[in-house]
Amino acid sequence: MKQRHGFSIARWWSLVLKEFTQLRRDRLTFAMIAGIPILQTALFGYAINTNPKHLDTAIISADDTNITRSIIAAMQNSSYFKVVGELPNEAAAREALARGRLLFVVSIPAGFTRQLLRHERPSLLIEADATDPTATGSALAAVNGIVQSVVQREIAGPLAMLQGGPAPFEVNVHQLYNPESITQYNVVPGVMGMVLTLTMVMMTGLAITRERERGTMENLLAMPATPMEVMTGKLIPYIGIGLIQASIILLAARFIFHIPFLGNIGAVYLSTLLFIAANLTVGITFSSLARNQLQAVQLAIFYFLPNILLSGFMFPFKGMPTWAQMIGNLLPLTYFNRLIRGILLKANGWADSWPNVWPMMVFTVALMAVAVATYRRTLD
Repeated sequence: MKQRHGFSIARWWSLVLKEFTQLRRDRLTFAMIAGIPILQTALFGYAINTNPKHLDTAIISADDTNITRSIIAAMQNSSYFKVVGELPNEAAAREALARGRLLFVVSIPAGFTRQLLRHERPSLLIEADATDPTATGSALAAVNGIVQSVVQREIAGPLAMLQGGPAPFEVNVHQLYNPESITQYNVVPGVMGMVLTLTMVMMTGLAITRERERGTMENLLAMPATPMEVMTGKLIPYIGIGLIQASIILLAARFIFHIPFLGNIGAVYLSTLLFIAANLTVGITFSSLARNQLQAVQLAIFYFLPNILLSGFMFPFKGMPTWAQMIGNLLPLTYFNRLIRGILLKANGWADSWPNVWPMMVFTVALMAVAVATYRRTLD
């Protein structure tokens, strides 16, 4: 047989054309070529904000005077605080902070103005949900400037004698749940969600496509099993893998990073189990939709990127624009981050956790229905 010596431009060009033709036929890969840079540019350019503003704040006011109203107005005008209403008492404040509905609560005690006029230096209390120090850090750093602006504007005329020295009232800041602003308290629980998202979606995303490429799909088709039986049968082993991974991270969180475990460990594992189920349904859906393992991996990566950036794991959730928060609220990792941090750092119980539990349950049921329907079409 005659050997081909040398480099042939014609042969080389035919191979280039063949590869372009292959890419054009693979619509998913072709879409990823444009989709990933567009997604990354949009998320990093518009959605990511490490200096969040307009953070939800509630007021507990037992002293309604011009000075106290000026303090509240100055906080609102600073753009860091967004006053969303008033609360009746401290118990309601702690409940709202525990459930993540608020990031700040400002408490103005009774007789605040009277004590101010008597030079008694009254105290103003600001309670912050410090489970994510990045979200609250900039706002708390701006408090001193806000106080000075109120002093210069309101402490005038007969009250001018109060100026020139320290502020005539104190601002006590209580950073709840993470008083030392330790970053690991926020990051390490989130790492568990990221690891489970990546491994569960990737591993199950390859499940059916691997069967198809190896030629063993016919065996599954010949089995007298329903799509639900096949799907759940494939998922059970990965649940065990996910629980092992979660246990490793929890042990590291407790004994290496010394993260407090204030909540019930059973609630932690129940939340983790629900989150694993949500991600397994995503992976099995991708596995049914993809025609080969490469496409399954591409879909998993495309799903993984928004989870990293829009779930509140790396960047403050409240700092993102509304459209990015809407996308983030569709992702199970967003709710799992709130759940795991709430249980570990806030000792949240069932009532406090439920607002983050039911969205994951709905997500899991909806995706499982899509996976089963897609699997039936694959059988045909």
